[in-house]
Amino acid sequence: MAQREEMLALVRRAYAARDNDDAESLVAAFHPKGLFALMGDKTALELTGSVEGHPSLRGAFSKLIEDFGFEGREILAELVDGDRVAIHSRVDVRYRPTGQVSSTEILDLFRLQDGKIVELIEFADTAQVKMMIS
Repeated sequence: MAQREEMLALVRRAYAARDNDDAESLVAAFHPKGLFALMGDKTALELTGSVEGHPSLRGAFSKLIEDFGFEGREILAELVDGDRVAIHSRVDVRYRPTGQVSSTEILDLFRLQDGKIVELIEFADTAQVKMMIS
């Protein structure tokens, strides 16, 4: 049980960093060669794709934070299995250039190693994001 709670605590710290616009703390939650992937069709939404390693993560997270604020995250489900964590959450997303706010649900699949995130695959409503930025 302690390992499960430690894993969830790491994920919650990463979420707190993201929700508080703290790119440095978010990057620090990742392994130096950690990977973040926003799933979707890159031809439909350029934000999708993956980045790997602290320098690339820092750039990607800083840009995402600059453009999109996350407000009022509600975790709907948490699942832990071995070195993997799945989180289903609801969050209000503010597109900062226009101030538009939209509620959405996100599914995050984490793989953890040595107390760090080595992989985060995120599934979001990319059609909704595309509409916000259009």
